[in-house]
Amino acid sequence: MRIPFVEDDPLIREFIVDALREAGYDVIHACDGEEALAWCNRTAADVLVTDVRLPGKIDGWQIAEHCRQHHPELPVIYATGFPPVTPRPVSNSLMLQKPYHPEQIVEAVREMTAGR
Repeated sequence: MRIPFVEDDPLIREFIVDALREAGYDVIHACDGEEALAWCNRTAADVLVTDVRLPGKIDGWQIAEHCRQHHPELPVIYATGFPPVTPRPVSNSLMLQKPYHPEQIVEAVREMTAGR
């Protein structure tokens, strides 16, 4: 199962990527929206995990919207460290509030991909 993980904080990115790989997932990681979109344009994902606020001009909402143009049923897990935000109405998505434990991301991925 292939998971793009988008997170600008290098420490969080390292912990989560390690946890997902230890759980058996193929993880591609990006530190900003531009890098994530380049990856999404090249290959399909099974679930997208993205921070909402990212450096640059492309945020997590835009990454998900772009990826869903090609894969409308793509499960998306959003994460944010800012006060709870009103999620954009996207079906098959989940919002996690930071700080979270790496196992919470692994469990969220399992939940979003159950039955696949």
